[in-house]
Amino acid sequence: MGKEDKTEGKVVVIGEICFGKEEKTGHLIYQCGGIDKRTIEKFEKEAAELGKGSFKYAWVLDKLKAERERGITIDIALWKFETPRYYVTVIDAPGHRDFIKNMITGYF
Repeated sequence: MGKEDKTEGKVVVIGEICFGKEEKTGHLIYQCGGIDKRTIEKFEKEAAELGKGSFKYAWVLDKLKAERERGITIDIALWKFETPRYYVTVIDAPGHRDFIKNMITGYF
């Protein structure tokens, strides 16, 4: 299958705070081959050091130090990967009401 045969797909993840958006989305990216096991293991170790061991998949998208420390998404995150059939772009938007402007930016 050549590059021109792949379909492009975009996903914007929006939802309430503390609903598990990043964990589920990060796990989906991992399961689709968008990030390697070694990186997930690194995130798991780093998260455990902060007492947030279950956040390993969330850290695929939550890159800011403040996001990792607080356990919430502050700014939009963009992740691109490809599968044998698709080019995929995932945009994760914050769910906290203090960051609604960032969520709207991610959506558009």
